[in-house]
Amino acid sequence: MDSDVVIGIDLGTTNSAAAFLGPSGPEIIPNAVGGRLTPSVVGIDGSGAAVVGAAARELQVVHPDRCASLFKRYMGTDHTLTLAGRSYAPEELSGLLLRSLKSDAEAAFKRPVTRAVITVPAYFNDRQRKATIAAGRIAGFTVERILNEPTAAAIAYGFHEAGEDKKALVFDLGGGTFDVSVIELFEGALEVKASSGESALGGEDLTRAIAARVLEARGVAFERAEARTPKLVARLIQQCERAKCALSREPWVTVRVPGDDGEFTAASAEVRVDREQLERWVEPILARVEPPIRRALGDAKLTKNQLDEVILVGGATRMPLVVRRVTELLGREPRRRLNPDEVVALGAAVQAGLVGRAAAVEDLVVTDVAPFTLGVEISKQFGTERRDGYFDAVIDRNTTVPVSRVKRYSTVHPNQTSIVVQVYQGESRRAAENLRLGEFEVKGIPPGPPGEGVDVRFSYDLNGVLEVEATVVSTRKTVTHVIAKHARGMTEDQIRAAVRAMARLKTHPRDEEANRLVLLRAERLYQELPAELRQSLTMLLDGYETALEGRDKETIARYRGELELFLSAHDPSDDATGGTA
Repeated sequence: MDSDVVIGIDLGTTNSAAAFLGPSGPEIIPNAVGGRLTPSVVGIDGSGAAVVGAAARELQVVHPDRCASLFKRYMGTDHTLTLAGRSYAPEELSGLLLRSLKSDAEAAFKRPVTRAVITVPAYFNDRQRKATIAAGRIAGFTVERILNEPTAAAIAYGFHEAGEDKKALVFDLGGGTFDVSVIELFEGALEVKASSGESALGGEDLTRAIAARVLEARGVAFERAEARTPKLVARLIQQCERAKCALSREPWVTVRVPGDDGEFTAASAEVRVDREQLERWVEPILARVEPPIRRALGDAKLTKNQLDEVILVGGATRMPLVVRRVTELLGREPRRRLNPDEVVALGAAVQAGLVGRAAAVEDLVVTDVAPFTLGVEISKQFGTERRDGYFDAVIDRNTTVPVSRVKRYSTVHPNQTSIVVQVYQGESRRAAENLRLGEFEVKGIPPGPPGEGVDVRFSYDLNGVLEVEATVVSTRKTVTHVIAKHARGMTEDQIRAAVRAMARLKTHPRDEEANRLVLLRAERLYQELPAELRQSLTMLLDGYETALEGRDKETIARYRGELELFLSAHDPSDDATGGTA
C-alpha cells in the first residue's frame, strides 16, 4: 500500500463513507464499529466529549439538544447549530465527521492519511464548495479535489464497465440532496454532458413529511412541536424513518407517537399509515425531481429516448415509489447494479486513484461540468431609459471544466473612470434573483466618451472555485479577484424593500394580466433553457420590455405574440403528457 494514499469520501447528509482504490478496484473502509456507512450525526455526550456516527445518532433520539444532523444543508451559510450550549458552524461539524472517517482510514492503513477527494452535490454553489474544503482542512486533510456526487457515481460505473459505450442519466436522490447528471461513456473516457438538481431535497424530506402528517392527525403542527417539544419530534422522526423503510415492503405500518418527553407509555397514541397515504403525502416533494431532469436533458441536447440507461444512486432510490416515478418520467426502468449507498464513495476512491496516479485507472479520462451559470450584473437600454440589475452570463451552466472565458464590457457614462464588477451565479436574467458571489472595483479607466472597454475573464477550476480578472483594454491594467464573499439570505429590510418595489409596478402595463403571465412564464423558462435558446429569449424579452416601457398597446401586443410563440415552441410544460423529451 502506498504510504501517501489518497482516499475518497462521500460526505453525505444522512450517511457518509470513505473508500480507497485497491488492486482489484475501489473498496469501502469500515468504520470503528465495523459499519460501511457512518451516520452524519455529531453529538456532545455528558462528559463533554464529541461523539460521531451511530453513537451520535442514538444520542440524538434522547438528547436532541446535544446533537446535530442535516448540517450539510447549512454548509456555506452563517447558520450555526447549538450542541450542549455551544454554537458550532456547519464546517466545524463536518470537520468532526471527516476527522472520524480519517481515523477509520488510518486504522485500516496503520499509517497517517492526509490526502482526500471529497464529494459534494453537483448543485452546491461556490461558497458551499469552499466550506467543504474548509471542513476537510479542519479535519486535517489536504483536499486534493472536490468532486460532484453524480459524477463520482458515474465514475464508479465507468470503472466497473470499462469498454462500454453508452449515454446514461444518473438519478441521485440521497438523504438531503438531489442531483441528476447526463453522462457519456466512450473509448475509456467518461464525459459529463450536463448536471442539475436541488441542494435541499432528499429522503429526509420524505421522513419529515410523514412525521408532519402523523402529528397533524393528532392536531399538532410540526413546526410548533419542533420548537416546543424537541424530544417528541426527535423520537417521532426516528419512528417515521423506520415506517418509511417498512412501507417499501409492507402495505401498512403503525407509527407510535411519543410523549413530550420523547418516551413511550402504554397510553401512547398510534397512527396507521398505508402506502397510499405515504404516496399522497410525499407527492409534492417528489414532483420537484422533474424540472432538474428536464434541464439536464435539455442542456445535454438529448431526449429521454436517446438514453441507453438510467442509473439510480442514493438511499432514497430504494423506495418503490421513487423507482416508479423515475420510470414514468424517463420511460424506462432504471438500474441499480452497485450499492446506491456506497457508489459515490467508490467513485470518489477511483478519482482519488487518478489523483494518486494508480495504475488501475491510468486509462480512465474524466471530464466534468460547471453546474451553474456564472456572470456579472449589467445595465440595459430600454428606449430612453437605462436600467441596472440584469445578469449577463460569462460561463454558461454545463460548460466543461476547467474553463476560462472572457467577455468585453464597456463604460456607459462620459468620463467614467471606474466600474464595479458584481459577480453572480444562477439561472435568472435578473441579477437580484441569483446568488451574489462578490464584487470588486476596477479603477484607472481613462476619461472619455462612453464605450471604454473592459475585458472580464472568468476562470473556473475542477473544484468549482472561481477567479475573476478584469483588464482595461486601452491601458492593459489588470485586477484579479478570487471570489471569497457571498450574499446572505434576505434580511427583513430587504424583503420590505422588495415589497415596496413591487408595489410601484401596480399601474405599469406589465401588471395587466396577459403581460404579467407571459413575463413570469418567460422568466421561469429562461432558467431551464440551454445557452443558445436563452439568447433568443433574451432578445424577445428585451424587445417586449422596451414595448412595455413605450406603453403602446399595439406594439405590446405584437411583441407579446412573438414571445408567446417562442414559449409554445420551447416550454415543456405545454406537453400534455408531461414528458421530459
